Amino acid sequence: MAQEKKLVESITSRDVDFAQWYTDVVKKAELTGYTSVKGCMVFKPAGYAIWENIRNELDRRFKETGVENVYLPMFIPESLLNKEKDHVEGFAPEVAWVTYGGLTELQERMCVRPTSETLFCDLYAKDIHSYRDLPKIYNQWCSVVRWEKTTRPFLRSREFLWQEGHTAHATAEEAEARTEQMLNVYADFLEDYLAIPVVRGRKTDKEKFAGAEATYTIEALMHDGKALQSGTSHNFGDGFARAFGIQFADKDNQLKYVHQTSWGMTTRLIGAIIMVHGDDSGLVLPPRVAPTQCVVIPIRQKAEGVMEKADEINAALKAAGIRSKVDDTDRSPGWKFADQEMRGFPMRIEVGPKDIEKGECVLVRRDTREKYQVKIEHVAEEAAKLLETIQKDMFERAKAFRDSHISTAVTYDEFRDAADNKPGFIRAAWCGETACEDQIKADTTCTSRCMAFGDDEAPEGAVCVCCGKPAKKLVYWGKAY
Repeated sequence: MAQEKKLVESITSRDVDFAQWYTDVVKKAELTGYTSVKGCMVFKPAGYAIWENIRNELDRRFKETGVENVYLPMFIPESLLNKEKDHVEGFAPEVAWVTYGGLTELQERMCVRPTSETLFCDLYAKDIHSYRDLPKIYNQWCSVVRWEKTTRPFLRSREFLWQEGHTAHATAEEAEARTEQMLNVYADFLEDYLAIPVVRGRKTDKEKFAGAEATYTIEALMHDGKALQSGTSHNFGDGFARAFGIQFADKDNQLKYVHQTSWGMTTRLIGAIIMVHGDDSGLVLPPRVAPTQCVVIPIRQKAEGVMEKADEINAALKAAGIRSKVDDTDRSPGWKFADQEMRGFPMRIEVGPKDIEKGECVLVRRDTREKYQVKIEHVAEEAAKLLETIQKDMFERAKAFRDSHISTAVTYDEFRDAADNKPGFIRAAWCGETACEDQIKADTTCTSRCMAFGDDEAPEGAVCVCCGKPAKKLVYWGKAY
């Protein structure tokens, strides 16, 4: 019992220190480890398994839309990076440079990719000649390096894992359609698979991707009221094509520039799962993304028939497609319960001599800790139903939390009060001037998160919350990671 209590008490309460709580969960659930490489992390099996599930499901959804996977080099020659001025300026502070190959100084230094637009443009310039070569709908799974000053596991590290999609199209309309399509793929993935509700919208020009004509985003709200940009999709227009000379002969025999898009999601999604669903006992994983959905815990496992029945239940769960395992370690049941909660397994099944006598076992939800007595012969069927219920309930709770943490501000006093005292999104009108974005950030640390689809029109007669001039857009603002 002392061991069980110590295990749970090792996590700081969310309401006492949210940042420390997050670090405790990442560490105690053994998702990552620290390394001798400053600013980088080790993905331990529990953490990497979550990323594998994210990657596999996203990859499946991508391919349903016609995406093909490729892999490009991790090094970018400086001359290639410099071809698009706005793009290189946006990434310059974060670029890591290679200047030596072995003992020989390179004639041209190369950066370790912070993103791969320039490499894809170089590829497309070589491969695209005719309208028959279009569209190109490519994606790569890889790591990128950005020399961050302040790091935090999953949320911000110098090397992180992601996918980056890069497409080329014959028309602006096709590019815009793909940009919006991929944003919706991302949004549906977060809501259906990770049980995280999002706000879909367009970034302001100040916040858009370097070199893009338009950037669309999905914004999620964490338990502490801060926003997390969880996926972006960019319409590049023909800007990159002009810089790299990517032209094609169209059906009318005229040379034209392609229109391009780019879109990406990263391992920061694991951080989002932790901060949206976790509690003071540790990680809480939505069933669909959980590497282990159910853990069977034998009670008095040395008693006759208990381990055999636990294995029988586990086999039935696996046969039903449920990712399960038996905790057959020599720890006490109480310790195992606490460990299961710490690691976020969505459900546990308890079975002991008394349960076996009744032909029953006990199903326990991780999210609410509710218990259900079910017949062992029906355990797989009931467990599958309960996992779907947990998935749905976790989304609905997160959505209710998000919706209850959206405030509206008309005056600057109301805005500043909300920024100080009402964690969450702030809906407020904006004149469209970058100067007001800068002022709001300086005064409140809030940034424009997006102009939400279907909720981006400023009310008639509305004025900018900052300067008082006529408003052009309604913006969702917030403090963010």
